[in-house]
Amino acid sequence: MREVIRAHGHEHVAATHETTFELTTDDWLTPAGDCIVGIEADRAPTDFDPDFVDACRDPDATITLTLETATASQTVQARGHPDLTFESDRSAVVRTSTYVDDRTIAVGADAAAADLDRDLVADLDAGGTLTCTLTV
Repeated sequence: MREVIRAHGHEHVAATHETTFELTTDDWLTPAGDCIVGIEADRAPTDFDPDFVDACRDPDATITLTLETATASQTVQARGHPDLTFESDRSAVVRTSTYVDDRTIAVGADAAAADLDRDLVADLDAGGTLTCTLTV
């Protein structure tokens, strides 16, 4: 199963957070948002197909996220969790920890914002387009 989120970079994309990365439907970003790698996302977790959500609730599920810009890409591996709700209508957060809230779409990720390819981050800092493909 697959879901795709398209978002835009912003001059304040720093991608320095060490435990998460986030895509938001907000159309703004402050320098404090060091986990946010994309704004103006065209979808939020509440928009995901219920079958996809159910599959992500399996604690044995592997969730693969492929982040792509015009010149760079990176794949992040994460896991599902039974407490994932996909209720946020604003933000999608991937976590290296097992913490879950309504914004969390995957846990146990092998990369956070600080671990993302710096060419990918440079594209986003320049306002480039981001495609995030999730498969489970």
